[in-house]
Amino acid sequence: MPINNDVQLGNNVKIFHPQLVNLYGCTIGDETKIGTFVEIQKNVIVGSRCKVSSHSFLCEGVILEDEVFIGHGVMFTNDIYPRATNEDGSLKTDADWDVVETRVKYRASIGSNATILAGVTVGEKAIVGAGAVVTRDVPDYAIVVGVPAQIIGDVRDRCQNQEMTASICS
Repeated sequence: MPINNDVQLGNNVKIFHPQLVNLYGCTIGDETKIGTFVEIQKNVIVGSRCKVSSHSFLCEGVILEDEVFIGHGVMFTNDIYPRATNEDGSLKTDADWDVVETRVKYRASIGSNATILAGVTVGEKAIVGAGAVVTRDVPDYAIVVGVPAQIIGDVRDRCQNQEMTASICS
């Protein structure tokens, strides 16, 4: 079953092609939209009025606050030093590692094909450019691009110059 019984869905959640998503043990807030081929794992919290575009992966430990935009193919990680096995060669289990929380704050936007590493916080109303690899915290209102992501501007400056839409600036 693509959407497990343990998923907590808020009111008016829109899941495009429910048979083509994988949701389990997560919480999805009111009026959020989930695209096709999205996986959202256990203990993920997605706020209200978010949009998670197709082919994105939200692993355990990810928290999206309200009104966050996730572009197509965005990948999150939750392990700083991933390994398949322990030193003795045994397969790792949930007991062998600690989930590292990653948070995307209110109204932040993450562009298509960005990768967000474990433990990072993307600040309020920040914008992560398409294809960026975010290796450290992004301040509130920052615009970051590149590999690794670097700050190239501030959303508030763009708003003063009327280069951004009112929805980003408000």
